Amino acid sequence: MQVSGLVASILSQKGGSVYSIAPDAMVYDAIQMMADKNVGALLVMKDEKLMGVISERDYTRKVILKGKLSKQTPVQEIMTSPVITVTPNHSIDECMRLISEKRVRHLPVVDGEKVVGVVSVGNLVNWIISAQNATINQLQNYISGGYA
Repeated sequence: MQVSGLVASILSQKGGSVYSIAPDAMVYDAIQMMADKNVGALLVMKDEKLMGVISERDYTRKVILKGKLSKQTPVQEIMTSPVITVTPNHSIDECMRLISEKRVRHLPVVDGEKVVGVVSVGNLVNWIISAQNATINQLQNYISGGYA
């Protein structure tokens, strides 16, 4: 099933909030910020340039399991890089394909060199569910004769 829609539509609905941290910040500070903002990942940025992504998954696999200390480990040591990005003009289908193939959960959205937002697997799934519900409602209205 193909779902129509562009990343720009998701960003206009959810907003373009971007939470980021510097590459030389400590992992502990990144985890604290994720908890405070209730997000699962942060963009790693230096001078407005996207350097990487740090996620809860990075923390568990590259700090906890390796016996490192989060207050002594810089973000740049465990961040995921290079980053897989999309543009506002990417389709929802393309994003879902990327997330599945690359096994990532967050896609930074860039317009030229500027980061304009982030879409998560949750954002994409919610969009797909909403699109499916709208289609079901239209079909039910059509079948019952209420479709104009």
